[in-house]
Amino acid sequence: MSKYRWLIFGAVIVLLLGGLVVWQRLANPKADVSNVNTSNVVSASEQNGNIGDHVFNKTDSKAVLVEYGDFQCPGCGSAHPNVKTLLNDYGDRITFIFRNFPLRSIHPNALAAASAAEAAGLQGKYWEMHDTLYESQSQWQSLNTNDRAEQFTQYAQRLGLDITRFKEDLASEKVAKKISFDEQLGQSQKVNSTPTFILNGQIVPESASRGILQGDLTEIKKLLDEKLQ
Repeated sequence: MSKYRWLIFGAVIVLLLGGLVVWQRLANPKADVSNVNTSNVVSASEQNGNIGDHVFNKTDSKAVLVEYGDFQCPGCGSAHPNVKTLLNDYGDRITFIFRNFPLRSIHPNALAAASAAEAAGLQGKYWEMHDTLYESQSQWQSLNTNDRAEQFTQYAQRLGLDITRFKEDLASEKVAKKISFDEQLGQSQKVNSTPTFILNGQIVPESASRGILQGDLTEIKKLLDEKLQ
């Protein structure tokens, strides 16, 4: 190969690599979360795509329970009905926050599911889509890209969403920012698996977390009651 062709070849490689870096940054935008108080409700900002924390019940309880979850995670799916029981039992006495932590390398549909929940949230239906995704996990977890998109669109239709807007928001930068921001919050709190539960800034002991997965809420209730005293 001539020197001229080598120069052309090298320039093409540089452009391709540069394009790949830009794509990766857009797909997983980074934010500085070093000054974020992860123990409190995080408000909307430019860093998280102007999408704040999703909070169930009150926002100012003495007991703030955060779940870092993955919609495709079987353990998260098992914990979901027990978390709902816990929230029903405590009502407005506790603050519950759900943050995205899709395990992208082992759950290929997790990121898309998180995007679907966030897109629904932009139309005021976050918790409805959140519950739908967990309660129908077996329907979509193994679908390919096209079938997955169709399935999520069907859920959106059932929830009465504007489908054109839903599809646009699914692929939007603001949703990508929100999910990446949540992941970075989790990483700053040493989260490495799902579900991970954090109570007032401290990772819930493994025995209490296992109880949530298995439907034994005795230990987590004890911890919550201590914070509420």
